[in-house]
Amino acid sequence: MDTRPDIDIVRSNPSASAPPKRGSLSSQLLLLTVLFVMLAEVLIFVPSLAFFRLNWLIDRLNLAQVAALVAEAAPDGDLPELLRQELLSSTKVRMVALKRSNQRRLILSEPIETPVSMTFDLRGDGRTTSIRRSPGHIYALIRDALVVFVADERSHIRVVGEPGMGAGELIEIVMPLRPLKQAMVQHALNVLVLSVMISLLTAVAVYMALNRLLVVPMQRLTQAMVNFSARPEDASRIVVPSRRNDEIGLAEAELAHMQSELHSMLAQKNRLAALGLAVSKINHDLRNLLANALLLSDRLTSLPDPQVQRFAPKLIASLDRAIKFCNESLQFGRAAEPAPRRERVKLYALLKEVGEGLGLPRSEVEYRIEIVENLTIDADRDQLYRVLSNLVRNSLDAMSTPTPNNHPAHTIAVEAYRAAGSVEIHLRDDGPGLPAKARATLFQPFQGSTRRGGTGLGLAIASEIVAAHGGEITLVDDAADSAVTHAGAHFRIILPDRTNEPAKTKY
Repeated sequence: MDTRPDIDIVRSNPSASAPPKRGSLSSQLLLLTVLFVMLAEVLIFVPSLAFFRLNWLIDRLNLAQVAALVAEAAPDGDLPELLRQELLSSTKVRMVALKRSNQRRLILSEPIETPVSMTFDLRGDGRTTSIRRSPGHIYALIRDALVVFVADERSHIRVVGEPGMGAGELIEIVMPLRPLKQAMVQHALNVLVLSVMISLLTAVAVYMALNRLLVVPMQRLTQAMVNFSARPEDASRIVVPSRRNDEIGLAEAELAHMQSELHSMLAQKNRLAALGLAVSKINHDLRNLLANALLLSDRLTSLPDPQVQRFAPKLIASLDRAIKFCNESLQFGRAAEPAPRRERVKLYALLKEVGEGLGLPRSEVEYRIEIVENLTIDADRDQLYRVLSNLVRNSLDAMSTPTPNNHPAHTIAVEAYRAAGSVEIHLRDDGPGLPAKARATLFQPFQGSTRRGGTGLGLAIASEIVAAHGGEITLVDDAADSAVTHAGAHFRIILPDRTNEPAKTKY
């Protein structure tokens, strides 16, 4: 009966309090945030590098066009050698050619030591051209930018574009690859440093926000579960829900509800264990006292008094039943209850015996049995006696009003009839009834009692016995619209037969 070892098993579970072996949520969140931000920076960095190359080449074309205009403005087209070298050096090109009226003219040039390795056609990519770049065009720009990094920087490239301000149909330059590659490398380093700084700042900001909104509440829930699993009987370890209205707040509320329910169940379990221990201690002594009373009662049968001869057998039967109940008291709550020994029992005689055992009828209580005397029920006689005795005793306890002028102030009525292979028993009283709070836990031990000092075991035992017979016991609500009924209590018991019998008329 003692269930404390089960509680110790819950406590000693090492997985309940041991921290996880993996990294914490905070470290994982920080790592993932940095990785995703860096990935976003990479996705931005590559197109940025491609457009930097495009703009740098367009600037070279514009500078080359200015140099070509200066060269053309020289008298008779005779440009001094020193000025020509200065124009080519400042624009970082080796050759400039313009095309006007379908005629291509070389404006500036100098000897080229290495051949041209690649050509970039920028027509349509000028700053003044408003075009919508397609994904394929962007991909081509990115590809050309990456090609610059793997090409030999000693080679030369050819760039073709459209001259600005209507200065011609086409401008063409030849330039070394090294200045473009150096500018792109410097831009990449600048973007890389800036990306790292932005990534770290963004990662820290996102980490702090997510850590506060998600990780810290999850750690709080985890710690609350660990603390509660260590001592579930400690009510102070139940998590206190926050005022959040999101999923975290819902999880906190559900966890608090679950912990409260588990705490109540453990408290009830401890009470049952304590009750079982107390019953086991007094059971032996109580049986001895009842056995002595039974021996003394046997001597009464030898007395010739008619009243003694009338009540002595009933007293002996009651003592026998009390000894049997004492022996079976520890069976309540076991995993395997003994099966009822069913037989045909005359219900009228059994109810009359219940009334005599409780001293009914009394001056203040009328006890009516509204059943035909030959109605039989298929049940265990002793177990059914316990059920009916508990119900009638509860009605007596509820009806404690004094009786004036020796007139019955209260009534307990029992009626029964057979229907559809079962017997239906109705027990009513006109007492104060049951409050709504007691109805919610009516058939639960230690919770369904309606009187001060009661344990609620009577109805719990009755429900278990009826269920063992395959039947059901319910409280019929005769005043469904009232929170507290003053029309008395009305219990209904349905016990099915093992074999169908022909239906009989009520009463």
